[in-house]
Amino acid sequence: MRLPGRILLVRTDHPVRTEPRTPAEAGTWSASRHDAAAAFLAVAFAMQSAVAVDPYVAGPNCMIRRAGAPGRCLCDNTTVHGIRARRSLSGWIVGVVVVCLTLVSAGCARSENAARPGHSGAAPVDYVDISQVAVAPPAPAVQPDGSTGTWRINCGRNEQGIHNSDNVVASPGVAGGAHHFHDYVGNVSTNAFSTDQSLAAAGTTCPDDDRSTYYWPVLREPGPGGAAQDDNSADGNMGPILVPASVLLEFRGSPVSSVVEMPRFLRATTGNPHGFSTGGVNTEHVQWTCSGARDRVTKEYPRCAPGQQVVRIFDMPSCWNGTTTDSADHRSHLVFPDSSGACQSGTFPVPQLHMEIAYTVTPKSDYTIDSFPEEQHSPISDHGDFIDVMPDSLMDTVVSCINSGQHCGS
Repeated sequence: MRLPGRILLVRTDHPVRTEPRTPAEAGTWSASRHDAAAAFLAVAFAMQSAVAVDPYVAGPNCMIRRAGAPGRCLCDNTTVHGIRARRSLSGWIVGVVVVCLTLVSAGCARSENAARPGHSGAAPVDYVDISQVAVAPPAPAVQPDGSTGTWRINCGRNEQGIHNSDNVVASPGVAGGAHHFHDYVGNVSTNAFSTDQSLAAAGTTCPDDDRSTYYWPVLREPGPGGAAQDDNSADGNMGPILVPASVLLEFRGSPVSSVVEMPRFLRATTGNPHGFSTGGVNTEHVQWTCSGARDRVTKEYPRCAPGQQVVRIFDMPSCWNGTTTDSADHRSHLVFPDSSGACQSGTFPVPQLHMEIAYTVTPKSDYTIDSFPEEQHSPISDHGDFIDVMPDSLMDTVVSCINSGQHCGS
């Protein structure tokens, strides 16, 4: 197209994405054809002393390139091909600067990740060979007053296929608010509109009348889609849902003190379903490992050795504010202890729920969790949720077991 006083040739042969990305994650961004054209129009107007700009096209390893001498993008270390103004050095400099600044808002490419797939899969950089993961640091040392007992409860593996795209802990009252499916064990009625009363009256897959709800995003493998009710293709979640090979639900004590009873209907959440798009906020406790390498824990999808299972680990916060079962942000009423295992002043240690979800996946499968579309199936958007609906008598038994150092269960 011809502009007053200058010529601009724009080619946008490769679609690119404008959604913001986290600095910590490698990814290839691009803008839509319309956005790319708009970006270069802005460049043309900025180059006051330039007469012409050579054709540019989006490339696979960098957002913008053209045939010509390569240069360096100023916003990261990705090789790009700079604008060549045909008359003025100052115009050339301005052009390169503006291109790079424009790419920051539209997304700078990271050359180590050629392309992040569409919504149906995760990026190659989201997977790691478990043998390349460092050994995890040891757990906090147990002090003389610590509570070392455990209570396990077997609520099944969701063999019934109970799924929905609600999240009653994070988004109560919002039908489909998660935009991805969850696996549920325990309470069989859980949905966005569940109340304390409806949960207390519902059936359960747990013994001892434990009507608590335990849930997490489903895990899928690439495939032809699965049952219609399990297809979230509109939100980019596709493929058969894997039924967990095992689900461990264990309540643990505190390494520094005894624990007190949870109040009935206490809400708990760990991880962040928006962990990728928020740059890793509240993802400190995301844990993935393999059944044969439990000392190695990662925030990426692990590639396990033959015969091993993929294991997701969810540790819930365990320091309760002593007054409420929920809070405005659904987090601040129940927080994590410090690095020594101690609860901060004004909070009280309650049994910590520890969940392990194991899967038998196809070797080298690009398995993924369900996620919000903008999370692009990143493993750091993994999360788990819990509502305590145990009878008070059962919670008393759990606490007695933990504080006495026994290992009990239902």
